[in-house]
Amino acid sequence: MSPTADTPPTPNGLRERLFKAGYIADEDLASLIWMGLTLERPLLLEGAAGVGKTAVAGACARALGRPLLRLQCYEGLDLSQAVYEWNYSRQLLEIRLAEAGQADRAALRDNLFSEDFLLQRPLLQAIRSPTPCVLLIDEIDRADEAFEAFLLEVLSEHQVSIPEIGTLKALSKPLVILTSNGTRDLSDALRRRCLFHYLDYPSLARETQIVRTLVPEAASRLVEEAVAFVQRLRREDLDKVPGIAETLDWVRVLFHLGHGELPVDHMVLVPTLAALLKTRNDRWQVTAERVGKLVDGPRIAQDVGVAGAMK
Repeated sequence: MSPTADTPPTPNGLRERLFKAGYIADEDLASLIWMGLTLERPLLLEGAAGVGKTAVAGACARALGRPLLRLQCYEGLDLSQAVYEWNYSRQLLEIRLAEAGQADRAALRDNLFSEDFLLQRPLLQAIRSPTPCVLLIDEIDRADEAFEAFLLEVLSEHQVSIPEIGTLKALSKPLVILTSNGTRDLSDALRRRCLFHYLDYPSLARETQIVRTLVPEAASRLVEEAVAFVQRLRREDLDKVPGIAETLDWVRVLFHLGHGELPVDHMVLVPTLAALLKTRNDRWQVTAERVGKLVDGPRIAQDVGVAGAMK
């Protein structure tokens, strides 16, 4: 077992590639991805919604120059949507041609259930790709336990068993990234086959760096104040805590409104909170008065220290 040709020789090398691809990974995450590439093991990323789990797969695809295949999981997901199904319309056409004498019946009997008549879905596409890809299995905790059990063969053996054909082995081994929001417990069997990492909301310093990198046109003071506001907002009792994507959207909104810092008039901020707050209850709870306290209230010592050090 050895790293593929596109695997950087060190985790730091991979971290630099991810940065160039627009994703700021910490040392632990970069090391995990590098280990996954080196050991050809799937990665399981767990954490709350909005912490950037899904974005990891896209960044890996860009950093490695690989295509990205995505399987969005949901309750009721089955093999026909995730792995394969037979092209029944084409099979029926071939049968009718054979009945009309325009096709070899003996050959049709042998080939009717062959790869030529398979419609490949993301899992099968990933392992039958002639070149390695990045396979994102998003929100695996939303899928049924039966589907999770089927995944074990794909993740550990890099193959798919189809009753009519037999076992289709991988032509290349994808980098598999599974994400979970923790809505249900995953099986021990699945966890044992994966390298695990828990993604939390970024620190003030790291989120500031992320926003500065991805929204470079925004003023430094605006970025610092907006990120500090979101960090404090996450400590509120919200139904849906804003993630990194919401922070980026909010800073872009404020930039396009012409703000170089958070406005003194807090009423101006209230309409823009649609970028951060995604439920009726949260919008009702975060009033203009509450916004004022979050903007002007005393910052925790860590906020002040980090923000001051970064100026």
